Amino acid sequence: MANPDQDSRDGKGRYIRTPEHATRDARAAQLRAEGWTLQQIADELGYSDKSSARLAIQRALREIVQGPAEQLLQIHLTRLETLYQSALDVLEADHVLVSHGRIVKDDDDQPLPDYGPKLAAMREARAALADFRKAIGLDAAQKVDVSGGVRYEIIGLADDEPHA
Repeated sequence: MANPDQDSRDGKGRYIRTPEHATRDARAAQLRAEGWTLQQIADELGYSDKSSARLAIQRALREIVQGPAEQLLQIHLTRLETLYQSALDVLEADHVLVSHGRIVKDDDDQPLPDYGPKLAAMREARAALADFRKAIGLDAAQKVDVSGGVRYEIIGLADDEPHA
């Protein structure tokens, strides 16, 4: 039997995930839940073998979890963006120093600036950006590959001296 997905490739020969593939994978998961064997699913849905049917079921299960998880992540990212924008609004506004309910003024009767709200807004903006980076994985630990060997050399012993 020819590969039914042969026409579902991009310009580099890689398979393109289509709604039809997702539907077929979901059907494979449904049949498995109904008690069908992997070989029966492969035969019914046109997978090349039972291993392909098993992979289809795994894809379907991953998508079941991934869809809502991506929606939740998007909600959180939108909230962080809103917090960040609000912090920028406070940062860009002018604030006057108030003490005991009255505006504090200089000798020329001009209001003194209050930098406390701006500093707090900077901290909040930085925290929102840090949470954003963390949420999308920009600050994930990086794997470092260290290869090579260690060579030990004993210096100061003559070749004819006994080694302990």
